[in-house]
Amino acid sequence: MFEATANLKLPLLYVGQAQKEVTHNEALALLDTVLFPVLQGQMSDPPATLDESDAGQRWLVGAAASGAWTGNEEKIACWTGTGWRFSVIPDMFRVYRSDLGYETVRIGGSWIFADAVADPIGGSTIDAEARASIAAILTFLRSTGQIPDGE
Repeated sequence: MFEATANLKLPLLYVGQAQKEVTHNEALALLDTVLFPVLQGQMSDPPATLDESDAGQRWLVGAAASGAWTGNEEKIACWTGTGWRFSVIPDMFRVYRSDLGYETVRIGGSWIFADAVADPIGGSTIDAEARASIAAILTFLRSTGQIPDGE
């Protein structure tokens, strides 16, 4: 019998299980962590000063995690207001990193970061319409957090 879902490792209920609400509430807390994947950043040590008003803030747990995050490297840590919940990160999972200002995706167990793309300049033949179209595409990708700002 399975104890958790395959991808997000959400706890499953058992037939005849006592206090099903505990397992159900845990699954809801973990879902809340991953359904709106906005991370404050990546750290190896948990923030020192958090209270109930900070509930819902999430970080990517870095290497050599310590304190309450020990043993949870490469997971999402979510502050619930009273403690931490940790969620596994499957491949192809996208998160928005507030500290970076754009999305990153996990592929093959590694985080892939987009390179900044500069606006088109120079060249011996200038096509103003093509350049305007490329600039509009880049503006959209930057404004939606899919690529970092080009310099």
